[in-house]
This record gives sequence, C-alpha cells and structure tokens, in this order.
Amino acid sequence: MDHFYMKAQALEEQKFAQREADWRNGAIIYQVFVDRFAEAANLDEKRQLYAHPRRLRRWSETPAAGPFLAQEQVYSHELDFWGGDLQSVASRLDYLVDLGIDVLYLNPIFAAFTNHKYDATDYRKISPEYGTETDLVNLIERVHRAEMKIVLDGVFNHIGRQSELFQNACADPTGPYGDWFYLDEGFSQGCRVWANAHNLPELNLENPAVRAYIFKAQDSIVRSYLRLGIDGWRLDVAFEFGYPLLSELTQAAHLEKPGSLVVGEIWSYPQDWFPALDGVMNFTLRQIMLDCLLGNTAAAAANEMIARMIADAGVEAMLKSWIVLDNHDTRRITDMLPERGDQRLAQVLQFTLPGAPNLYYGSELGMLGGDDPRNRAPMCWDLVNRDNEVYRWMKTLIDLRKKQRALRIGDYHKLLSSRLIAFERRTERVGETLLVIVNPGAEALEESILVPDSKLMNATKFVDLLGNGQVFAMASGILPVRLPPKSAVVLQPQTHPVDGYTPYKRFT
Repeated sequence: MDHFYMKAQALEEQKFAQREADWRNGAIIYQVFVDRFAEAANLDEKRQLYAHPRRLRRWSETPAAGPFLAQEQVYSHELDFWGGDLQSVASRLDYLVDLGIDVLYLNPIFAAFTNHKYDATDYRKISPEYGTETDLVNLIERVHRAEMKIVLDGVFNHIGRQSELFQNACADPTGPYGDWFYLDEGFSQGCRVWANAHNLPELNLENPAVRAYIFKAQDSIVRSYLRLGIDGWRLDVAFEFGYPLLSELTQAAHLEKPGSLVVGEIWSYPQDWFPALDGVMNFTLRQIMLDCLLGNTAAAAANEMIARMIADAGVEAMLKSWIVLDNHDTRRITDMLPERGDQRLAQVLQFTLPGAPNLYYGSELGMLGGDDPRNRAPMCWDLVNRDNEVYRWMKTLIDLRKKQRALRIGDYHKLLSSRLIAFERRTERVGETLLVIVNPGAEALEESILVPDSKLMNATKFVDLLGNGQVFAMASGILPVRLPPKSAVVLQPQTHPVDGYTPYKRFT
C-alpha cells in the first residue's frame, strides 16, 4: 500500500485519539447556582446565617428585583437567599449522572456578602451558607467517583467591598495593601469599581503581589483549589484581563495541574484569546444563533459567520470552548426564544457545533426566567418527569452527543448552502461522519447542497438521527434536501453492506 496514504491515516488517527483523551474537548457542562439548585436538608440549623439584612425565602417563591440599599451598597434582591448549599448539590448528583453531564460548574462559592457571591470577602473560605472546605472536598470526591469533573468560578477581576483586603487598603492607603486597588478620590466611590457596581472594587492585577496571591504563588488561590481537587476554573470578566495576564494565569493552573481547564467569560470575538485561555464562553456564537433564529440574520449569512469564527479561532480551541445559550447573566432561552421550535433549533446547534454545551440549571426542563433576578429562580424539580417534552428532547440531544464521536471531537466543515445553516462534523472514520442541516425559516425549503467530502460515495443514503424517519441520498457529492420550516436533521451515512455490496469496503 502507498506509504503516503498510510502515514496520513495514521496522523489523522493520532489527532483524534489525542482529542478524545482530553476531557475538556466537547464535554457537556452543567452550571449550578448553589443557593438555588437544591434546598438544604439542615435549613433550620443555619437560619441565623440569613439574618437581616439578608432574607431566607421559601423555595416556591420567585425572585423579584428590589431597591438599592445605600448602607449595604447592594440591591435588596442580592440579599435574598433560598438556602441551597454544597451538601444539597451533592445530594442531586445522581440526577446529573442520569442526565449525562460530564462537568459540574459552580457559580462562586467563596465567602461573600451577597447571594451571587461575585463579591468575595475571603477566597480562602467557603461561604458559610454553602458549608465548609470539608463539604467542598466531599463534593469533589463524589463528583470524581461519578466520573465527572468539577470547575469553580474564579472572580479575580474584583472583590467585595467588605473584604478584609479592601478594608485594610482603605484604612491605610500607604500600607501593604494600598496598591492592591485603585484608590483615588477622583472616583465617585473612592476607588475604581467594576461596571459602576458600588460593592465591587477592582483588584490591581498589575501589582506583582496581587498576581502572586491570585495565581502565581504555590499557595495562590488558583493553585490551592486545583491542589484540593478541582479540575479547572471559569474566569469571570476574563475579557478585562488582557492576553498577557490570562496567559500567566493559565500557565500557573497548568503547572499546578496539567490538563486542567481555564475557560474565560469572553463577550468579544474569540479569535485571539488562545493560548492565553484553553477555551472561551462563546458569546459570539450565541449571538449569531439568536440573531438567526429571531430573523435578524439570514441562515446563509449565519452559516458564513460560524465558519469564519471557527476558522479564525481554530477548531482545537473551539472544542474546549463552552457553547452558551443562557446563564445567570442572561434571560433564559424560554424567554429569549418564546417559540418552542426556535428553542429546539438553538439546542440542536448547541449540541452539534464544535464546543462544550453549557446547560444552565433548569433550562433542560424548560424553566422560565427573564432578566436578573428572575433568571436565578430556584430549581423546579417538579418538572423532572417523562411528560416534560423539553426534558425528553434534551435527553435525546445529550444521548446523541454521547453516542456520536464526531459531535464531541470531530472536525468542522462548512457545507455550501444558499438558504440553510449546514455543516459537516467528521473524524478519521467515514462511518462517523454527520451532516447537520437547519432550516430556521418559516417556509419549507428545497435545495441541493454540495458536500465536499471525497470519502462519501455516490448514492450513499443518509438517515436522520433526530428520529424523523427521513432518508436522503447523495448524488456525485450533491445532497438534495427538503426541510419543513423550523426544522433540522442530523444525517449519518449508511456505510454497511447492502446485499453484500458496499463501496466503503476499503474505507473505515
């Protein structure tokens, strides 16, 4: 046999084997807001932790916006709690295992004044409402026994006004912590705060001592929790760090724990954030999908945008990047896309494009939720039942991704279409090839699509894995398709012998 083709095949096999061995590629992420995921069993024992100005709400209550509290420098709804903790999260891990989750991502868990805990007062302590370090270690161990990973939310751009570090800096601006912040009476709050949030003074990351404390030193926050057992960090407001600082942080994390994940909250175009980060929360992709499904961008244009973005960022980085439809900072998908058909198409794209689908707790059940704080309502466990169409649909997509290797680690190739979103996911094995074709429009469309893949033989039949029963046939590299409005197909070629004959006999 020709050594050129043998070598090329061996290199392809090696590439995909390396991707498959890396848990960060194509993982299914499940985001949990600890206070709102599962009610604690020992709630009566810890009621004192929610004393005024905090309030402990009933699990059945819906969060509502409240007034700004001048003394506390936060809005009243930031001090409303529902009582979830690390132990209650651990009690629901069986649900995540059954759902098919690979990675548990927790919103901030460190000591803080508010319920969202993006205002840390002490990174080295678990917030008392959530438990203790022992509770975290127990959760980590249970997650790992369930063959999942765990990622924490690192909020290192800013800190809480009530933190001892900030209080010491204000008390003695010329002291050792004075230059850990941007103290200046020219600022309305006496210091630089993040996004005009009075309670969130920004850390001076240009200060070497701050960088050592956060991520460089062996006993730094980033490295200490990796050593404790977590598998990675999601970095809040990562877009404000800049490339050099992110690169230093990521290198420190990998030094402490090779193969750990550092994924950044990036709201700008993802192209240049690698290798400063392992992955990004891909809000550019989210915006493309939403604009297309809302009718603001034509499907063919969206197809081009997605292809350009993946080409610019690189598929290796995209595989580790999180595909986000909704989270604690956005309205839920049910609110953004009120039509169920649009929701389903968004979820098809979330689970078939290269990346790691990021599910926000309850969205797999169809939970409702508008702007903050309504999008942070307590988990509706009553929705977990077989009669819930949304739940059944999400289980279908998760199972599809689990079974189809190409969706987890496959290359991406744009398919040429004038009116549809269409792309191919493929590995070194032709039988694993998948063609994803989406019609987001309100009318049925019929089109012949060029599929530039020489391994796909003439007259090959394709079966839709979404269960629509449709069969498509290729003719000389052209795939004729007819799709109803608001529909999608995930097509797999039939490469097995028919009546003893197969053109794929020398292709694996």
